[in-house]
Amino acid sequence: MEHDYKKDGLKIGLEIHQQLNTNKLFCDCPSLLRNDEPDYTVERILNPVVGETGEIDVAAAHEKMKNKTFIYHVYDTNCLVELDESPPGEINVDALKIVLQIAELFHCNTFPVTQVMRKTVVDGTNTSGFQRTVLIAHDGYVETPEGKVGIETIALEEDSARKVSEDEKTKTFKLDRLGIPLVEITTKPEIYSPKQCKEVAMKIGEILRACNVKRGIGTIRQDVNVSIKGSKRVEIKGFQDPKMMIKTIDIEISRQKECLKNNECKNEVRGALPDGTSVFQRPMPGAARMYPETDVPLLKISRELINEAKNNLPKLASEHRSYLDEFGLNEELVKLILKQNKVEDFKTLNHVIESPELIAKSLTLFQMEIAKKEKKSLAEVSEILNVHLLEAILEEVGKKISKNDVRTVMQKIVQGETLDKAIEKSDINLKEEVEKFVKENPGLSQGAYMGLVMGKFRGKVSGKEVADVLKEVI
Repeated sequence: MEHDYKKDGLKIGLEIHQQLNTNKLFCDCPSLLRNDEPDYTVERILNPVVGETGEIDVAAAHEKMKNKTFIYHVYDTNCLVELDESPPGEINVDALKIVLQIAELFHCNTFPVTQVMRKTVVDGTNTSGFQRTVLIAHDGYVETPEGKVGIETIALEEDSARKVSEDEKTKTFKLDRLGIPLVEITTKPEIYSPKQCKEVAMKIGEILRACNVKRGIGTIRQDVNVSIKGSKRVEIKGFQDPKMMIKTIDIEISRQKECLKNNECKNEVRGALPDGTSVFQRPMPGAARMYPETDVPLLKISRELINEAKNNLPKLASEHRSYLDEFGLNEELVKLILKQNKVEDFKTLNHVIESPELIAKSLTLFQMEIAKKEKKSLAEVSEILNVHLLEAILEEVGKKISKNDVRTVMQKIVQGETLDKAIEKSDINLKEEVEKFVKENPGLSQGAYMGLVMGKFRGKVSGKEVADVLKEVI
């Protein structure tokens, strides 16, 4: 399926929504997803209201025609704000600071005063019938190999409730996700090929991952706006994988060409499907869906807050990679440090000992191996072996322990020993013990002897020590 994008007059814009790693936007509830049974449920029926233009939004009217009842699962980590039984609190300052950093990284201009708005949403994803959103910045750009692409706006808004199930009469949602802060990044329609669209999405993703955002499936959602000459803009929602962008956009171009032939072009929102096609969801919303939030005061963004964001900008993964490459680390270790967000820990430990490879392994591979052997999650092991404890361990290298002892000491601590106990040298005569195993079990391979010795002295000697002695004895 080949297209002449320039001849087709292709224009693409991106909307990317990313959850921020803070409490909720207008209350102090934790941004915690729940998989257990709810404390109770409530039922609602939502009705659209007129917007600023004095009209009911076309998309809201379309949803109302479905005449659904909405059921909400409520947990002890929810409050009356999420149930729309209490006014919202003040905007989450931590979330605001993160968005200001993101705005700076996209070279945007920040609004000094801005108004929280209500965006009409009556599909059940918001208990109130609207989503709160506030414009934070505008007119930035992102660099790509094919040139700059403008960032039109950056907004801070509430995430929606999480759908559990749906039938002809009802939709069921969990309130755990409702209110989690989202940053919404909207590009200008200045992307002119599917390949460039993917590049823009990847670059935006890199910038977002450098900031304090949530990670994992469902924490980022990408929507693509596509139009060709003579057609109307279509929004395709629900991309999880940027790899599907090129195929999906090419298929949408073909669909719009067919619509032009049949004079059937519509301004609509469609849902992305796994095979690259899309399905109609609802008409495109209009300006009638927005009106001011009267329960929240004007948001005044001070120069001090903006300067704080500028002075504390995080480095991008590409900048971190350049830093790590200076130490001659192999590709696997570099990827692990970046993936596990351990660059700052690496910098801290690099002041303790001049051994980049040992530092990198202590932060990543050793902890992964220990987690597997001790049947613990990597998060549990990383919490025990925090950077301050690793600093204390590495300070003992060359004094009470050798480099080869570091992994063993780490494992002993995870097993429950104190640092002082873990770094105590055992009185094992390793050479004598190895000779005994060889004598009692003649003819085995070096690997077999290694297994026997390590099995007996588990956690008390390192594999490197045993291997060295075996080379000497066999």
